[in-house]
Amino acid sequence: MPSEENTAHYDGPSGGWGSVRGISRIFGKEWATPLATETLFRQNKPKGFMCVSCSWAKPANYHPFEFCENGAKATLWELTSLRCTPEFFAKHTVTELREWSDHDLEQQGRLTHPMRYDPATDKYVPCEWDEAFREIGSELRSLDPKSVVFYASGRASLETSYLYALFARLYGCNNLPDSSNMCHETTSVALKKVIGASVGTVVFDDLQNCDAMFFFGQNTGSNSPRFLHPLQEAAKRGVQIVTFNPVREKGLEFFTNPQSPVEMLTGKETRISSQYHQVRPGGDIAVLMGICKHVFAADDAAQEQGRRVLDTAFIEQHTTGLAEFEAKVRATSWEEIERESGLSRGDIEAAGQVYVEADRVIGIYGMGLTQHMNGFENVALFVNMLLLKGNIGRDGTGISPVRGHSNVQGQRTVGISEKPELVPLDKLAEQFGFEPPRDKGMNTVEACEGILSGEVRSFFGLGGNFVRAIPDRDRMEKAWTGMRLTVQVATKLNRSHLVNGEIAYLLPCRGRTEEDMQASGPQVVSMEDTFSNILGSLGRRTPASEHLKSETDIVAGIAKATLAPNPKVTWDAWVGDYAMIRDAIAETYAEEFHGFNDRMWTPGGFYRGNSARERIWKTESGKATFTTPKQMTAVGFGEAPGRYRLITMRSNDQFNTTIYGYSDRMRGIEGTRDVLLINPDEMKRANLHEGQVVSLVGDAEDGIERAVFGLKVVPFSLPDGCLGAYYPEMNPLMPLSHHDGPSKTPAAKSVPVRIRATGETGSVKERLEPPGHATDPV
Repeated sequence: MPSEENTAHYDGPSGGWGSVRGISRIFGKEWATPLATETLFRQNKPKGFMCVSCSWAKPANYHPFEFCENGAKATLWELTSLRCTPEFFAKHTVTELREWSDHDLEQQGRLTHPMRYDPATDKYVPCEWDEAFREIGSELRSLDPKSVVFYASGRASLETSYLYALFARLYGCNNLPDSSNMCHETTSVALKKVIGASVGTVVFDDLQNCDAMFFFGQNTGSNSPRFLHPLQEAAKRGVQIVTFNPVREKGLEFFTNPQSPVEMLTGKETRISSQYHQVRPGGDIAVLMGICKHVFAADDAAQEQGRRVLDTAFIEQHTTGLAEFEAKVRATSWEEIERESGLSRGDIEAAGQVYVEADRVIGIYGMGLTQHMNGFENVALFVNMLLLKGNIGRDGTGISPVRGHSNVQGQRTVGISEKPELVPLDKLAEQFGFEPPRDKGMNTVEACEGILSGEVRSFFGLGGNFVRAIPDRDRMEKAWTGMRLTVQVATKLNRSHLVNGEIAYLLPCRGRTEEDMQASGPQVVSMEDTFSNILGSLGRRTPASEHLKSETDIVAGIAKATLAPNPKVTWDAWVGDYAMIRDAIAETYAEEFHGFNDRMWTPGGFYRGNSARERIWKTESGKATFTTPKQMTAVGFGEAPGRYRLITMRSNDQFNTTIYGYSDRMRGIEGTRDVLLINPDEMKRANLHEGQVVSLVGDAEDGIERAVFGLKVVPFSLPDGCLGAYYPEMNPLMPLSHHDGPSKTPAAKSVPVRIRATGETGSVKERLEPPGHATDPV
């Protein structure tokens, strides 16, 4: 373990007064009105609106305050009284705005008018909606549909997502990447392959019925803080929570419940993890092999006493492939497991013993498993571990990927997918009287490759900040301007809006907290949470500008301007009454969405079902599949002197690419994002000192020069050979070619880099801009 002397740290728990102060600070910064408080009271509650941040469950038995620090920040960010008007754009060129930080761009407030990029002045100028729709439609008709990308951010509703996917297929392509491609596509591919269902099998009530939880690579405290409430309850009743993460995240160490007066006044905190192991980045395959090795050894010992540890009846009836996997595990030495994991045999066996003794186990993971070059095998091996004791398909058990953005899972459910085999194309053909394209579309990595090669001529972004989120950002930005048409739908200004094609439109939309008034009255939208529950959402706030349209209205407007009329495709009627869209969804996906409108306000949402939870395995073999790993590391590159594994991380003051401020409270880092985290022992070996300014250069063996400059060295508790720094600032270091094979999820948790001290020479050119501002501007 690395030394923890003089490392940046935070002495308090997650939650507590720090969470309250974080919300209050954003409240003041956004100049939010007192009505914002009333809106927060409606957040994640029946007949209220669903959080625009993470996709954590909205329980039927809700708390008085059913929002977390980051959820409140996201709502206040949307409810800001600040406005980004045509007058702002008249003062600044796009080239000038590219020099601004992510935080400063979004801090200009809500977009108020549709805007068109004027290349003659290098400025955005206001335009009329009809003008925008006509030109976008005309340009799309002139392009090969296969050269157009329809990207969807994870916050668009089920209604909008369904129409967006239908629009793309009516237009003639399956190029429908979404933010899942960048985070949990590994999950979708691996779980589909091994258990026949592409999402997790756990439901909310399972959290109350398990004996143990195993966490891999998920930062609950910042990414899904409302999860801390059931975790606290579980810890108090004696559930063993075993965590594997290179970073010691406070949310999985200690928690003080902000909704408990006693805990807030006394400072009482609950220990969450009973074991916490700082695995080496990419060492999860080795850890899982070690746990399974201990399980097999325990089963051997049990057989001598006439017992079994393995659930042999389940394995025989419901699985295939155990013999090959078991042989691989038994042949793997503890020396290799220790070397690749960075953990001792004793630590791994201690974790394995918790698994052996527990009757009902839940496996929970995040992007620490998925975002590796061998992420598929990470997820598949986690399933292997659960299958050994029949921990899928029983109450209190299962595999639970914690999804990020609010509706990222739901978008896939209603057709946002580049994979035609995952969409009921025959049903769509019958329902809407057209022949959908049957060829595979582009995912995120393939779309980026197409932009680099010139194959992609247009990009339509339904929300999000695609240019900032993708790997190889510097290379991608240079190629981006070669496209003919770019269209961005958004609530606030971000960097993706400042890297344009020849023709570019920035189209402002209403937010989820705002009233969506259409012909039939106020409209409801819906989304799917991480537990596959479908929930309604009703906004009531006055929209930020009278010139805003809903996302649904914008998609329909462009579709009508692009496509030939089809009597079965009723864009105007759908926009006038979203219940009609839900009827169409229920017709397309009858098994999951029957009675959609009637079930919309089911407390806690209605469950759309999961075949693997019922032990119905829709796999090639008809059974759950044990997989055998081909390697013992997830990183996909070898060791070399001076090479480090960089983990890209989010701070406590951000969600995805949205930077609320410059406070990473739970890591003890304040006022800057330009930091390089490294353990003190590694600092000594590299002859670095605290506060030294260094550069990171890419160390991928592809001949492409990559660098990020101006990072301050901060001592931090991390495994040897590992560095940490913030996403998305480090994206220029991530090679587009470094991704999981089967899913093409970018490998953001194991980026090969070297440290270059200031003054060292080298061929890497300085970037055109610094990675961010050093202080939080007022």
